[in-house]
Amino acid sequence: MSNQLNVTTRNDREIVLTRTFDAPRTLVWEAMSRPEILKQWLFGPPGWAMTLCEDDLRVGGKFRWGWSGPDGAEIAMHGVYREVTPPERMVRTETFDFGCDVQSGEQIGTLVLTENGAKTNLTLTVLYPSKEARDGALASGMEKGVGAGYDRLDEMLTTRAASN
Repeated sequence: MSNQLNVTTRNDREIVLTRTFDAPRTLVWEAMSRPEILKQWLFGPPGWAMTLCEDDLRVGGKFRWGWSGPDGAEIAMHGVYREVTPPERMVRTETFDFGCDVQSGEQIGTLVLTENGAKTNLTLTVLYPSKEARDGALASGMEKGVGAGYDRLDEMLTTRAASN
């Protein structure tokens, strides 16, 4: 696949994920912000399903997403939108619940979409409360779930862009 997910660490508390999509920014924004579209691609690695997608995309609005996976595993994520500037930027708090465990602290996710001709460059920067929390996220293999979702999104966007 030509548009691979790139995962880097900018400092001790951040993970930066970048990916290019072969679609206009407005389509990528819709896919990142509309629950009925999120449910079509944001379900992690094979065997997982998005079971909850509540989203109030406005400054101060809350979201709660949930997934179920193999052997009854469950993950949920919730937070509050701090900035929403369609179709280029959103900033939100994020807290993960893993079954009974809650990830250590709240993180801040900043999504930036930059149009580059007929393509869109996505940059997602996640600021963790500590180096340990960041390292835990990296050790979890989170890039596999994110990468699988972005691969599905890329396929979906390519189809949608071709039909427009």
